Amino acid sequence: MRLVVLDVDGVLTDGGIYLGASGSGEKVEMKRYEITDGLGVRLLQDAGLQVAIVSGRESVSVRLRAEELQISECHQDAGANKLPIVISLMERVGVDWNEVAFVSDDIADIPVLRRVGLAAAVANAVPEVRALAHWVATRRGGHGAVREFAEALLHARGEWSGRVDSYVAERELAS
Repeated sequence: MRLVVLDVDGVLTDGGIYLGASGSGEKVEMKRYEITDGLGVRLLQDAGLQVAIVSGRESVSVRLRAEELQISECHQDAGANKLPIVISLMERVGVDWNEVAFVSDDIADIPVLRRVGLAAAVANAVPEVRALAHWVATRRGGHGAVREFAEALLHARGEWSGRVDSYVAERELAS
């Protein structure tokens, strides 16, 4: 794998959306992100994998989380038409389908899941997605499923222990 694509709602989040308005009436949307997923993303990036976000919904929250995780490839399409986005992303990154992993949960992801080399699903993915998945998390979306995926992928590559050791060493040197 060289490219890991993550869905957002139901994968990086639990799928819940908090909607409200500011005092001036401006729409406010908030989502809950699992902090351990962020570290999983970091460890994938440190291992040289490109991580991208492709969401079928537009949200400022997603852009903010992508910036926080230093994910430069953050794509949102209100029509949930993810396949052309992933194809364009693959062309820019220079990878083939067999080098792409996609972590997903719902039917909008199926056109991409059918093509990628590693189709992954969160534990609470819909049955249609689970049926296509090569790997299924034991954790639910928004509750550490992305971290679990990162661990599994890095273990399979024989890189998990080294990534953890490097991460810890960086923090020991900072003190």
